[in-house]
Amino acid sequence: MSRRRLSACLITQDEEERLPAALASLAFCDEIVVVDSGSTDRTVELARAAGATVVHNPWPGFARQRNVALRHATGDWVVEIDADERVTPELAAELRAFLDHPTLPDRFPLLSLPRRNRFLGGWLRDSMKYPSYCRRMFALGVYEHDETRTVHEEVVPTTPAWAARGDITHELAGTWREALRDTWAYAKLDAAQFRPQLSVTALVRGVVLRPLVKAAYRLTLDGGWRDGWRGAARIALDTGTDAAVWLLAARAARRTGPDGAADATAGHYSERFPAVSAVRVVGVATSAGGAQRVTAWLAQAAAAGADATLLVPPSVAPVDLDAAAPPWVRDAVRVQALAGRGPVAIGRALDREEQVRPVELVVAADDARRATRLALRLVARGPAAGDLDAPAAPQVMSARPAADIQTTWR
Repeated sequence: MSRRRLSACLITQDEEERLPAALASLAFCDEIVVVDSGSTDRTVELARAAGATVVHNPWPGFARQRNVALRHATGDWVVEIDADERVTPELAAELRAFLDHPTLPDRFPLLSLPRRNRFLGGWLRDSMKYPSYCRRMFALGVYEHDETRTVHEEVVPTTPAWAARGDITHELAGTWREALRDTWAYAKLDAAQFRPQLSVTALVRGVVLRPLVKAAYRLTLDGGWRDGWRGAARIALDTGTDAAVWLLAARAARRTGPDGAADATAGHYSERFPAVSAVRVVGVATSAGGAQRVTAWLAQAAAAGADATLLVPPSVAPVDLDAAAPPWVRDAVRVQALAGRGPVAIGRALDREEQVRPVELVVAADDARRATRLALRLVARGPAAGDLDAPAAPQVMSARPAADIQTTWR
């Protein structure tokens, strides 16, 4: 089999300061495509000097511009990076190893990449739910971006998805001025694709209650307080953004009337996930015996076509946390490490798995069933609660005999 080619796609405008480092981090790619929307600085010159293919296209919006880049890519796979992001050497080695694997790229046409955020000179972890996954790498021709979205234009997963371990690093903002400017810009973009209900109750919930509950959840249960003043500042900005989106969207809705926007019942930050051919199953175990039973169940589910993942403490199963090493897999079951055995650790892990691809079924070993049920309640009451279009909460069940798989998850 011939070597799979990887194309990197970037969209730019006036990025001469940040672009060189982004391009340097993509040296492992076979091709770099830069779509520029009219830079007046040295962005285009620097891109060409780095060997990139430069395409000029007036700014049509994030999703449309990314699709322009996809149409000019010639590789078998595509990875999408912004100018303020970097692919770490560990992730570069991991992505190359993934593409060179004989079976994984065919089974998992989508990769979700963990992103580590830098804000006001320091790294954020818990306040930004590190590792927060972004769906940025996929087989060319399998996905494109929804051009009806003005922002949050990531592809919507319709195939099994693999989760990488190495990081993309992201410079959120280096100064307060930049942070406030970006916050306001994204609030306006988000408001343009959001139509709130105009009742007093809905506005109070959207402008006051939901942002405050979300902030409290991130500061406490998500552990945002561990990031110090930077974490608190980031959460405060996001809280203000949530409230601003509701206010801007409500003002626009009053001006345009009931027919001026697309969906009068749309939920904030929600996605409508289409039906997929492979059911997404996550197993949870905290003991060696439980891991053995759940892994056997998941292996048979994977053999029947399910997209299967096992969550287990590293002390129970040989979970290799070295990003450059090949991922630990048993019969196409992806294994991810739990940070602990309690509901909070399991809840965080399930939340991350939802970012990789929405979970439809959770299979818990006997030793982890109670903690898993509590974890799902924590996740359900977290920031996603209240999204009217959010996927239904996954079903929880014990690891039943393999004969029950067909009727259980199909």
